[in-house]
Amino acid sequence: MSADHIVVTLDSEGNISTYPLKQWLRQHPEENPQGMHPDQNTSHQLRRAMKKQGWGLEIGADEVLIVKPDGTGDTTYADQLVEIRDEQGGETELAKDESSEVTFGLEKDMQASLRLNIDELEEGLEIIDGGAERTTEAGRIDILCKDKNNKLVVIELKAGVATNRVVAQTLAYMAAVADMEKTEARGIIVAGDFSKRVVLAASAVPNLELVLYSIKFSFESIGH
Repeated sequence: MSADHIVVTLDSEGNISTYPLKQWLRQHPEENPQGMHPDQNTSHQLRRAMKKQGWGLEIGADEVLIVKPDGTGDTTYADQLVEIRDEQGGETELAKDESSEVTFGLEKDMQASLRLNIDELEEGLEIIDGGAERTTEAGRIDILCKDKNNKLVVIELKAGVATNRVVAQTLAYMAAVADMEKTEARGIIVAGDFSKRVVLAASAVPNLELVLYSIKFSFESIGH
């Protein structure tokens, strides 16, 4: 069975959307590769041409994600979506989309909450990204800080279980921002849980820390 080809886009508010490739190209003819058309070319031909034009490409067992570059030419905004879909390989498309939407929402809420309470993560942390995700060659950093020793701290957030992809992302962000700022950087991954492989991998990286988060509920009666 051939893999589904899915277009991934990012709007101005940071929302990620997915569409069947050929359907999306029919609705956006200006995005068709030169000399090609979804009714005349195969999905494989279209994706190769789009990749040459700078689109990102993530090939999975049952689908291919073709990622439209954002305004800065970045396609790494889809990394979390790729990870989510990898973890949910056996689910229906509807379940994947609904779960992805919930996960992105949770991570945005996590980020907003942590920005307001950064000292609860580590005493002495100071947010230095101006309140917005810092864009680097490796992608967008959820939160960028300096610690009490003036060392850069890359904070990566994961709603749910962090996998190897999250570790690779964080290390790439650390290297990219360290190169940009010409100084050392360390990383903190905040997640609901960590796979055993992630724990083992992180143990070999002295400047990478794993932190579990938990959600606390409070209840207040407002009457009958």
